[in-house]
Amino acid sequence: MSKLIVVAKVVAKEDAVQQLKSELQKLIAPTRKEEGCLDYVLHQDNEDSLVFLFYETWESAAALERHFQSDHYQAFGKIAAGLVAEKAVYQMTRIE
Repeated sequence: MSKLIVVAKVVAKEDAVQQLKSELQKLIAPTRKEEGCLDYVLHQDNEDSLVFLFYETWESAAALERHFQSDHYQAFGKIAAGLVAEKAVYQMTRIE
């Protein structure tokens, strides 16, 4: 069975970069402990500090769905609502 790759782009509001970065970083440790999480890495764009990107690898779509229901992800969603200007999540399958 193919692993699920997720690329999530989150763009901060201009006055919320550091706060959003801090909140995104809080997701890392508990998410990496989740069953089915194989990789969960946060990046910040070198040219546009408002842009953050998670590169994630999950064992399955079910593992990702459990992540979306986790307490830490749900808490982040409530806090992030006022910090995020735009968000895009891509679920992909590796071809080669």
